[in-house]
Amino acid sequence: MEFSHITVLLNETVGMLDFSSDGIFADLTAGGGGHSALIASKMSKNSRLICFDKDAEAVAVCKKRFENDKRVTVVHSDFKNMREKLSELGISGIDGVIADLGVSSYQLDNAERGFSYMADAALDMRMDKSRELTAAEVVNSYGESELADIFFKYGEERFSRKIAAKICEVRKEKPIETTAELVDVIKSAMPKSAQNEKQHPAKRCFQALRIEVNGELSSLDEGLKAMHEMLNPGKTMAVITFHSLEDRAVKQFFADKARGCTCPKDFPVCVCNKRPEAEIITRKPVLPTDEEIKANPRARSAKLRAAKKL
Repeated sequence: MEFSHITVLLNETVGMLDFSSDGIFADLTAGGGGHSALIASKMSKNSRLICFDKDAEAVAVCKKRFENDKRVTVVHSDFKNMREKLSELGISGIDGVIADLGVSSYQLDNAERGFSYMADAALDMRMDKSRELTAAEVVNSYGESELADIFFKYGEERFSRKIAAKICEVRKEKPIETTAELVDVIKSAMPKSAQNEKQHPAKRCFQALRIEVNGELSSLDEGLKAMHEMLNPGKTMAVITFHSLEDRAVKQFFADKARGCTCPKDFPVCVCNKRPEAEIITRKPVLPTDEEIKANPRARSAKLRAAKKL
């Protein structure tokens, strides 16, 4: 399948960065290179762009796309490792960084990757196919309470315990090996009213499994810290999220960095000496326009937040 991905909030995200002088920029989830291409078109001839992605297929596409642009370096790595990877390139600070979280259109549409509940395929869901843990292993080896916790915590699935119990019941007879089999099990554990809701009944559980398999929230926590640490003062970091757990983590991280004194309110003077480390640029998240959603319905849940390091 040809790699294709519709870039979300393209101009809004890249527009957060400052290209007024030479700099080193980073796209931490390059995918097919949509955001990266716009960054490259705006930055000076003496600037650099480092593109990260943990999906080897995306890395191959980006390397091909930018093979004639010596300013661009493509790195096969989870962005949580950006400190080490940038250090290997002799880079100690960056002048703008973006991250577009979640699963790409290519990963969703390529049935064999096992991300989609709309097509039958082996239960995989690995963004980085060199990782050992697959969705099939989670579904067939995790305990009932562990599965229920994952579905509730990462998918906010209100029938998490019933679904986990049903999975454990079914797998006693035969392992659940495909996406279609899992969808059937999930639906069989839910009341008819829930099955007829606008949202696909398996969406929340598939999201939860994807997050678990790829360690997405732990990578996000580590990645946000690395982004802020590597960012030069006065420069901007911008992050696109696609579900409430990601957005909450980004919002809280920015709020913590923007917070100054933490002394109790009844203290007459500050003794903590804590100063804000960032300025929040987006008090409310930037959302896709109606036109963008019409052209790309998957953009509907996207939220962009940005902050400037002080």
